[in-house]
Amino acid sequence: MKTGFLKDRSIPLAWLLLTRQPVRLLVALAGIGFAGILMFMQLGFREGLFDASVTVHRKFDADLVMISPRSMSSISMSGFPRRRLVQAMAHKDVLGITPVNWNFLLWRNPQTLATRSILVLGFEPSASLFNDSDLALKAQSLKNYGRVLFDDLSRSEFGPVAKWFNEGRIVEAELSGKRVRVAGLVSLGPSFGADGNLLTSRETYLDLLPSTPPGSIEIGLLRLNQDANPENVASKLRNSLPNDVKILTRDGFINYEKNYWKSSTSIGFIFSLGAAMGFVVGSVIVYQILYSDVSDHLPEYATLMAMGYGLKSLLGVVAREGAILAVMGYIPAYLSGQALYALVRSSTKLPVSMDLERTIIVFILIVFMCMGSALLAMRRLVDADPAEIF
Repeated sequence: MKTGFLKDRSIPLAWLLLTRQPVRLLVALAGIGFAGILMFMQLGFREGLFDASVTVHRKFDADLVMISPRSMSSISMSGFPRRRLVQAMAHKDVLGITPVNWNFLLWRNPQTLATRSILVLGFEPSASLFNDSDLALKAQSLKNYGRVLFDDLSRSEFGPVAKWFNEGRIVEAELSGKRVRVAGLVSLGPSFGADGNLLTSRETYLDLLPSTPPGSIEIGLLRLNQDANPENVASKLRNSLPNDVKILTRDGFINYEKNYWKSSTSIGFIFSLGAAMGFVVGSVIVYQILYSDVSDHLPEYATLMAMGYGLKSLLGVVAREGAILAVMGYIPAYLSGQALYALVRSSTKLPVSMDLERTIIVFILIVFMCMGSALLAMRRLVDADPAEIF
């Protein structure tokens, strides 16, 4: 009966022990909260940067994407013959194609005259480029030479282009040393590789970059019959076309870009290491708090053990302390993470947001961190000998 006394009488011993020294409790919660915020930010930055790397990729109106095998990522695209895209039209399931030129050119801020690299996409204005019903109408203005559509979500370093255009002003700027006029606005958003985006016609693009052969493109978009299987069509095209092109499904194209940043750069490792360091820091803080708590109350624990209370019940007290700290420390970490994500989005325009998966992962990590620290602190209690204490 005594063994279950702590449980049967529902004495909140774990809570009482934690709140007995409010300063120590606040220090523990601050440490857990800091560790949680660090994990939220590191994991959020990692996923946000990976998602940002495919901002434009997600908007393409395509079932299959054709690229050069030499293309490594969006920041290193190589050209391939446009005729490969035309040859793909021979497949019965291919309904339409869109050749796309993709490169970075120097944009001169019309206000400060400072230059900055911007991603420029050249396409036929009459062709379908993005899953955006408004783009088809806006693209008609690109039939006039020297016209561009400016991404109003581009970083502010490119100048107040969107603001001036919405005010009804004629906005002209220098692109790759030549004068262009903003004919409209689109909303794409910056990516990890590009701080801003421009759309223009292939005619204007080839004039801006005369070193590009007229028959060369960087991306080919293919639209299929509604009942067609993209994987099967891609497989058949790979067998029928020369190996100077690579055929990917739309999702495969997105993953191809993400995998580059994950495997070919140190980004994934750096942010994962940052999250791991947050976990370690939090674990050390919680362990020190719980170990000190057990040490300070060893006489009381020993008294209970001498009275016949089981070690299992006392260990449960320490475990409940860890669980309470996990829940109380997670709440401020989650709220702070939401606030910091909003700050990052407004400052950098990167798609950093709190999703359910990351919420659960960080909560599990914090629970594991606190319970693991409690388990280590329990060793002090297990080793306690009532006779030696007294």
